[in-house]
Amino acid sequence: MIEKKALVLGGKTGFLGQALAQVLTAQGWEIICPGRNDLDVFNQNDMDRYLETHRPSHIFNTIGYTQVDTAEEDQNQAALLNKTLPVLLARLARQRGLYFIHYSTDFVFDGKKTTPYLIEDSTSPLNIYGQSKRDGEQGILALGWEKTLIIRTAWLFGPFKTNFVDRIIELAQERDSLGIVHDQIGSPTFTMDLACHTLELIKRNAKGIYHITNSGHASWCELAAEAIACAGVPCHVKAIASKDYPQKAVRPAYSVLDCSAFIQKTGITPRPWVQALRAYLFNQDHPCHKNQQ
Repeated sequence: MIEKKALVLGGKTGFLGQALAQVLTAQGWEIICPGRNDLDVFNQNDMDRYLETHRPSHIFNTIGYTQVDTAEEDQNQAALLNKTLPVLLARLARQRGLYFIHYSTDFVFDGKKTTPYLIEDSTSPLNIYGQSKRDGEQGILALGWEKTLIIRTAWLFGPFKTNFVDRIIELAQERDSLGIVHDQIGSPTFTMDLACHTLELIKRNAKGIYHITNSGHASWCELAAEAIACAGVPCHVKAIASKDYPQKAVRPAYSVLDCSAFIQKTGITPRPWVQALRAYLFNQDHPCHKNQQ
């Protein structure tokens, strides 16, 4: 039986962190979710005292700089949160013998493949955000701490914070038509599913890098159209090219993640993204939310 006391950094107000906190609690974990006023994660002495006081068995890091376009200008802050902080936390975990779980992104890849990216595929990010996340991965792995789990994921939607799906439905209610990019293909992922699948890996003492998304793939246009259809909003979705929707950061054209290592490790195949999207929009209970000892 593994120890089940989790320090969830980002668990108080974060998008993925709150999903993790809810799922961990439902599965019988004791959780600690400090806010910014409770703990300075960059202060070594503060962190040492906090870990000594609370003595978690696992550290989940969901803190990150996720504003892909603003990262192009705000490179130092992106590097601080996505590269420097994860390494600091992983080093503390190693010093105290704690299981360290960190989340990364599909944007570590350049999008030149036409088949799903494998864990071992070489990384070559196209933007500052992706570079900072890739650097964080490499820094963590360089420490050589065996109780380390890095999970790459993508295109998150879910409760607790406004996300692409929410925003698209809001816009659809205000407009007769929306132009959405069709030439970027990725793996939509429900945060509650991601949280549940993370725990399945931990139960099996998984280490190293894994990919977790929902099954299937979509363009932003397809994801938007499905969300609008589910919401029953009479809004026409028009497919547009990336060049017609200019953004500061270049996105990979194809960043679908191969989740076969996760499936082999757990015996679980993530449900299709369309099914997960409907579960989110219609507030369906997740089967893993019930208490599982």
